[in-house]
Order: sequence, then structure tokens, then C-alpha cells
Amino acid sequence: MKNVRENLMKYLFLLCACVSILAVVLICVFLFANGIPAIGEIGVFKFLLGERWKPGNNIYGILPFILGSIYVTAGAIVIGVPVGIFTAVFMARFCPSKLYRFMKPAIDLLAGIPSVVYGFFGMVVLVPFVREFFGRTLGFGGNGSSMFTASVMLGIMILPTIISVGESAIRAVPNSYYEGSLALGATHERSVFFTVLPAAKSGILAGVILGIGRAIGETMAVIMIAGNQPRMPKGLFKGVRTLTSNIVMEMGYATDLHREALIATAVVLFVFILLINLSFSILKRRGANG
Repeated sequence: MKNVRENLMKYLFLLCACVSILAVVLICVFLFANGIPAIGEIGVFKFLLGERWKPGNNIYGILPFILGSIYVTAGAIVIGVPVGIFTAVFMARFCPSKLYRFMKPAIDLLAGIPSVVYGFFGMVVLVPFVREFFGRTLGFGGNGSSMFTASVMLGIMILPTIISVGESAIRAVPNSYYEGSLALGATHERSVFFTVLPAAKSGILAGVILGIGRAIGETMAVIMIAGNQPRMPKGLFKGVRTLTSNIVMEMGYATDLHREALIATAVVLFVFILLINLSFSILKRRGANG
């Protein structure tokens, strides 16, 4: 009877693994089967390097959306990565236990907040602040719905991923590294930042890459605060549209080549996410070998 249960669970786990693999394969087949012909019909260079998106005139150039996604994600990295790493270091090596009991659940709560709630917060708090402070006070903030606002919002949204993964990586470093540094005369701060932190760099970079994946794939929050203007990005405080935003905003009424072009846009986004995941796998393998 025990062997029967073990064999049953083995095949059940195998079935679950096959279903997961099948789901990924079906998604890939759907995207590439519907997207690649559209790219071929439009033209690879016209599609990827075109600067105009006018479905009514059969003009489909997604370069503004590619640049918008890259710029917004880069801004989120500049804002979120330093804050996330320093917070992870603080929680792993400096945070008092009484404060840690409040900070850890708060970080976990940030990870569970829906994207639309982040977007609503950005729309009613960040956008008016940018419009009033940078626009009316300093004179260059525009109407508040901009690349800068979206970058700040995404920087906040990737914090839980970077902090959680970074803290786990720092805590995984053997304590002998830290103790050996202290024995050589280093202070607590120097031991943490020059011994423990370099030893945890592969795990921290993995957290950063996961955060980048979250930022580049975010949709709802960006739609609500980025301005959604289908044109080449013209400045930090100007409106921008990303790949995900373009798909969501137009898929509801798109038909024929327009719909296929949107699916082709999803193919480009899928390739970006795939490259990010491959980078994460390489870093994870390198960390395991190191």
C-alpha cells in the first residue's frame, strides 16, 4: 500500500510538472504563431525601428514603446535598487529585533498590494505632487503624468522583491566571513559592506533581475500615471507609453493586422522577459558553482 501511494504521488507530481511545461509551450506557440507572420507582413525593421504607431493608416512602429519600457524600467532601477539593497542590508545586519517585527510584515504587505492600488495611489498622490512641485513651482514638470512619475511608482513596486531576495542572500552568507573580518580589525560596518555584501552579490543581483522583470512587465499602474502618448519619448516629465500599456489599451477593439501587431508586440515583450529570466538562471548557476 505504501508503494502504491508513493507511485501515485510520483505520477501526480509528474503530471503537474507536465501541465506547467505544456502551459508555457502553448503560450509560446500562440504568441509566435500569431505574432511572427504580422512582423513579416509589416517588416522587421519597420516594426521594431518604426517611430510611428497609427493603426488607422496601417503604420505599426513600436520603437517608441520599446524605448518607453526601457526608460521607465531604467528609472525604476535607479530609484528602487539602491533603496532596496540598503534596506536589505539594514534588515539583515543592523535592524533591531523589535523594529524587524514590524518591518518584515510591512515589506511582505507591499508585495501583496494589487497593481491597480499602486496605480490609484500614483494617480491621486504622485501625479498631483509632480504637477504642483515640478510643474508649477519649478516650471518643468508638465501635467504630472510622465515617465518620471511612472519610474518612481515602479521603483516603489519592485522594492519588496529586491529587499526579500537581498535579505535572504545576505543571511545565507556564512557567519565565519563576518567573524573573520572582525578578527582582522574591521569595524561592524566595514565587515558588512566589504565582506558579507560581496559574498552575497549573486543573490542580490538575482533579486535585482527579478525586480527588473516586475518593472518591465507592469501594466495597470503604468497605464494610470504614465500619460500613454504613442510617440517617441521627449523628456523625463513628458508622457510615455510602454509595450504592455499599448497592448492592453488597444487589444479590446483591434482587428485583423492591428490585432496581430499587438500580439507581435507581446512577442517582443516575451523575448525581453525571456532574456531577463535567462540572466537570472545564469547568475543562480554561477552563484551555486561559486
